Amino acid sequence: MLRKDLIQKSPVVQILGNESLGEGGFGTVISRAGVGKTQFLVQIAISWLLEGKKVIHISLDESIDKINVRYKEGYNNLIESVGYIDPQKATRLWEDLGPCKFGITCQENTFSPKNIRDYLVSLKKNDLEMPSMIVIDGLDFDRDCSFLLDRLSELAGEFSLAMWFSMKSHRKEAFTDNGFPLQLDKVQERFNKAVYLQPQEDKIEVVIMKDGTKVNERHLIDPATMMLA
Repeated sequence: MLRKDLIQKSPVVQILGNESLGEGGFGTVISRAGVGKTQFLVQIAISWLLEGKKVIHISLDESIDKINVRYKEGYNNLIESVGYIDPQKATRLWEDLGPCKFGITCQENTFSPKNIRDYLVSLKKNDLEMPSMIVIDGLDFDRDCSFLLDRLSELAGEFSLAMWFSMKSHRKEAFTDNGFPLQLDKVQERFNKAVYLQPQEDKIEVVIMKDGTKVNERHLIDPATMMLA
């Protein structure tokens, strides 16, 4: 019951719907620096963890300890949004989710689809639970990522993975004629879902840029908790 309540309260479930990215699907969260890309990605990952799915979070910017803190904060914010929950039940559920989340930190020059594939193959050979989602946070989309995304797409198809990426835009850059930040416009055909975060007074506005019929839907979230405002 607690899992169900938390899933229903999840801001990403309320914004994007209960349906998940299909196998091999790509999604991205776009904003300028400091707006909340990583914490929104964390809420996406937590919604999958609550569904009983395993998630790998790869960060090119932050340490494992920092990643773990972000997940605990995201979980606590979700718990508080439901109302009173027995602290022991909340703690037990967090402990249950822990083994389903694995964090990896690396530098961009050591990040490669081959290394990810080697890791996934090792999991499979040892009959360990395979992830359903990989979060890739910190990839530089100002450079040409087409070849890298093609290799990751092959990987996603091979292992039936959804992948979510952070994508940093820049304050003074205008959107393209297609209505996208430049970083997304260059690779937009590779993404099934894309959400854009922008400050709106004391809130963050979430704009759905790619997601079927949901395109141009807008939602406000609290920047302190990432919950719907």
